[in-house]
Amino acid sequence: MALFARPFVKPKFPIHPGHPERICWGCEHFCPADDMRCGNGTERAQHPIELWGEGWTQIGLDADRGNPPSADTSSPNAAD
Repeated sequence: MALFARPFVKPKFPIHPGHPERICWGCEHFCPADDMRCGNGTERAQHPIELWGEGWTQIGLDADRGNPPSADTSSPNAAD
């Protein structure tokens, strides 16, 4: 007799899906675009590759921090 149930294992998020336009990426259900179960809105959530292109993994919080943004804090409206 099992004392503990198996924990829910979240499916891995695909980095380069074959046809991202066929799936809603808004939650963990990954529903077909024409049959969304979660009610996540009237339109499907797009995969990041559709929004930012092939290099989407290099953008954002988990991106490589080799080239930090410029530290220029000057404002065009700053008084001299």
